Amino acid sequence: MITMTTRRIVLGALATLAFSAPLVATPAFAKDEVFVDAKGVAIHGQDPVSYFGGKGVPGKAQFASKYQGATYYFADAANKAKFDAKPVAYAPQYGGFCAYGASVERKFRTDPSTGTVVNGKLYFNKDPDIAKTWSKDIPGNIKKADANWPQVKTRSIDG
Repeated sequence: MITMTTRRIVLGALATLAFSAPLVATPAFAKDEVFVDAKGVAIHGQDPVSYFGGKGVPGKAQFASKYQGATYYFADAANKAKFDAKPVAYAPQYGGFCAYGASVERKFRTDPSTGTVVNGKLYFNKDPDIAKTWSKDIPGNIKKADANWPQVKTRSIDG
């Protein structure tokens, strides 16, 4: 026979388990789908539009826009206006994380000196050496990265 005290203990334990179990069973996802610094600034403060004219240049905080939870800086009001009109055209692929990394199912921080525009899209890589590896088969690496990115973007950063 179950006493009222035993019943309360069992029900209390079950309630505790019910409230704590989802916290343990829930997978941890990386919130970082766009590569930003500690202040939430994307691509190390470089102006993403500038890469489409050649080489990336530093942006200025006075010309800032938000997109996908990140702040982008621009060298001038004209570049900011271009970005604001069509951010998807200028924002880096894979959230600014390493393009080669995404092609091999990894998620790496990037070096802004590696910014490259290919077929009207901006890509970055972890460092100049990785950029050289990526450049050996850009179309193939983009195809792999495009296929992998939906799974890679929710992972923790590898490095």
